[in-house]
Amino acid sequence: MVLAVLTVSDRCSQGLATDTAGPAVTALLREQWPTAQIQSALVPDEEEEIVAHLLSWCSSETALVVTVGGTGLGPRDRTPEATRRVIEREAPGLAEAMRANGAARNPYAWLSRGVAGLKGRTLIINLPGSQRGAVESLHSVLVLIRHGLEIAAGGQTHP
Repeated sequence: MVLAVLTVSDRCSQGLATDTAGPAVTALLREQWPTAQIQSALVPDEEEEIVAHLLSWCSSETALVVTVGGTGLGPRDRTPEATRRVIEREAPGLAEAMRANGAARNPYAWLSRGVAGLKGRTLIINLPGSQRGAVESLHSVLVLIRHGLEIAAGGQTHP
């Protein structure tokens, strides 16, 4: 199985900050899928670059692409827009579950605009850019992701 993590951050891509969220998300994915190949990339908050990476990974049959960052209300936060340009079918329950879970600890989680959906058999999920927000959001939907990946790959079993 191939998984991918795309960190979206102007500051990190310019070397002005260190990406801690992307590596933390990668570590959590590695813990959950120890035999998976995990690819990663870091791009600025540029919609075209985000779209290009998502399309590239989807065309190589990556099972899961997780984006980290660019989901807020800032003028350059364009990850959800880029993701919507790529996905064919939304999976809104994943984003809703992450926001609800996050808001139980931090009311600002409701400001996240992250989306989730499928391009072919690739599941794409947007996470917030902070390390804590990204890890907590991903952790809150891991069981759903695991089942979603099975179904997206053609499995027909339900728990």
